[in-house]
Amino acid sequence: MPADPPDIDETDEAPPWDTGEPERDENTADIFGAPPAVKATEDKPAPASASVTPVPVSAAYQVLARKYRPRTFEDLIGQEAMVRTLKNAFSSGRIAHAFMLTGVRGVGKTTTARLLARALNYESDTVHQPSVDLTVDGIHCRSIIEGRHMDVLEMDAASRTKVDEMRELLDSVRYSPVEARYKVYVIDEVHMLSTAAFNALLKTLEEPPPHAKFIFATTEIRKVPVTILSRCQRFDLRRVEPEVLIGNLKAICAAEGALVEEEGLILIARAAEGSVRDAQSLLDQAIVQVDRGQTVTAAAIRDMLGLADRAQTISLFEEVMKGHAAEALTGFRTLYNFGADPAVVMLDLLEHSHGASVAKALGPDALTLPKDQAARLAAIGAAASAGTLSRLWQMLLKAYEEARRAPDPAATCEMALIRLCYAADLPGPEEALKALQSGEPLPGGRAPAAPGGGGSGGGGSMARALAPPSMAQAEPVAAPQIVLQSFEDVVALIERRRDIVLKLDVAKYMRPVSFRPGAIEFEPAPGAPGNLAQRLSAKLKEWTGQPWLVAAQGGGGAESLLEREHREKAAERKAIEADPFVQSVMQAFPGTEIVSVRQLATPEAAVGEDATSEDED
Repeated sequence: MPADPPDIDETDEAPPWDTGEPERDENTADIFGAPPAVKATEDKPAPASASVTPVPVSAAYQVLARKYRPRTFEDLIGQEAMVRTLKNAFSSGRIAHAFMLTGVRGVGKTTTARLLARALNYESDTVHQPSVDLTVDGIHCRSIIEGRHMDVLEMDAASRTKVDEMRELLDSVRYSPVEARYKVYVIDEVHMLSTAAFNALLKTLEEPPPHAKFIFATTEIRKVPVTILSRCQRFDLRRVEPEVLIGNLKAICAAEGALVEEEGLILIARAAEGSVRDAQSLLDQAIVQVDRGQTVTAAAIRDMLGLADRAQTISLFEEVMKGHAAEALTGFRTLYNFGADPAVVMLDLLEHSHGASVAKALGPDALTLPKDQAARLAAIGAAASAGTLSRLWQMLLKAYEEARRAPDPAATCEMALIRLCYAADLPGPEEALKALQSGEPLPGGRAPAAPGGGGSGGGGSMARALAPPSMAQAEPVAAPQIVLQSFEDVVALIERRRDIVLKLDVAKYMRPVSFRPGAIEFEPAPGAPGNLAQRLSAKLKEWTGQPWLVAAQGGGGAESLLEREHREKAAERKAIEADPFVQSVMQAFPGTEIVSVRQLATPEAAVGEDATSEDED
């Protein structure tokens, strides 16, 4: 029999695979989260002078749009009508079971939904009913804000569009809330739900249990079925006005200690297009354009947004309206060389066309622009007819779309500017037909002649194409051009045209600031009519055949003609009263007054009067 193997004493000798080395590197972290092993330091004590400097851990930066998200209904800006309706509903106890919030991006739909969830479940030591007064956090407010309350379910319909997911959600509706007053279901972008999901939601939404509330938010209200809309209380959140946005941005800048020029805030408010979140995100981006403590200039914000200088685009618009193609192309190339996007330039011209039309109808105060820019657009609107501005708007819309799709946007914009300059003063169909019927030459449509006398502008070619043969053979006689070199020439022209009402208004209310052929700037005297600039510009264009820009400025004007006349009369009267002969007469006859001062013309002797008197002698 084989002998038994000898017993192995485990305590006497280590197995061959046990080398005595540590099982893991002391410098590596454990996969279960244990800290690295610490070496024994008895044999190598640390020097007494050694010190460890802790590395500061910086908190994650929170963007302004999240940092200044409204926490109460009073913090919502630009939505006063909705807040007033909700306050009245909560105070009277007429709270709907479903709310539909709609509006463009960034106006506060999701924020309002969360505020509504807090208001429905608001509870404190003294308040035990729904309340829109959220200035003091209630028992459930903090957990709802942080998104961890078990009775407030917030979901994104874009990621849960299927009917099975909606049925799973609706199965939990019949259960009572765990700790809050209501089970609140917040569904964002509800228009993304499928038709089957909407149908599954319909019955529950029509007869919900008393403990369930639904809050929907969407940017595409027309994609929501009317059967759903009819069962919800709808709130249309409006775009926030630029003035309100600017005030909000100023408050944020003051809280953040940031220095931003007001003109730069105006640019941000314009670019946000009524969205509070977009405005705050752009402000967040603008603040880091300069070092801390420095002022963010409007030029830096304009460069950040890729916008052209508005004053330069208004000058470009003026040249287009005058029909000056060379000046318009030069102005556009200057903007393009400074980095302006051609499509953005066309968009600015579109805005100027709209602004000129609005100022023509409502006055410059209706524009949310600086006073000087609003006055310039108002002058353009006064000089152009409504038909011209409407035609220009349509052409600019087409030019903007072409600039966005064209392989060479700059060349496309230059061709569009040439078209616009050519058509700036073309007559409308009605004016052209009336001129042809009366045998008069077509107004406007001036264009440079081709080299070598090859042809003239579109206005003349159109007249020859449409006019009868007898009219086409006759050469039109050019009307004498009226040249006005001073403001007094303008007043004299008005007097010659016998427009008494316009002459009185110009003499009484216009204080000239500057004059150049084709443009008048004036300071309106108190009580001036709002349409004075428009009336004068229209009459001057009618009488001279040239467009005139008449703009009202804030101040710095000279005296009006009536004020100058009164001053001269007062000085003349004072000189007469100081005359020694007049003073002696007034002393000789106490109580005498100078009623009026008139210049008597010296009668001239008739022809042959001297000869007759000599014969009689």
